[in-house]
Amino acid sequence: MSEALYEFSKMAQLDDRAIDFDKIPWVPQTDRVWFKPLRFDLARGSWVNLLRIKPGGVVNRHRHSGGQVLAFTIQGTWRYLERDWIAKPHTFVYEPPGDIHTLVVDGKDEMIALFLLEGTIQYLDDKDGIVYQDDVFSKYKRYIEYCEENQIPIIDLKY
Repeated sequence: MSEALYEFSKMAQLDDRAIDFDKIPWVPQTDRVWFKPLRFDLARGSWVNLLRIKPGGVVNRHRHSGGQVLAFTIQGTWRYLERDWIAKPHTFVYEPPGDIHTLVVDGKDEMIALFLLEGTIQYLDDKDGIVYQDDVFSKYKRYIEYCEENQIPIIDLKY
């Protein structure tokens, strides 16, 4: 690679990061659902987080608009009420933009999965009306507020 191209590439790209997982809190969404953020890309509208759900936990019926969702199950099992499959450890899940589903954990064990999300999550009522929306900005805000309220050091996860 030429020196000029190398210098340009150094200026244009982000530095690599290594985040200490144990220093990031589990942020509550409900009494049975938490997320642990790992990355917020505010420019692209995407984020990466672990999702942890206790047995009996539900992520209400929702649609992902503006991008795909990728998930990898680490522990436990989960499924969508609208599908026939069950994700178990080491299951990879792809969700196309616009897909509507309800995530449930109805096994005995807590579920943990890594999610890579783009766009907006629109929580829906029974008639597909939008009840609430989440995106990279609302997730980032929830993380910051939770850390501040609980005197937890904020780790810069915007990269």
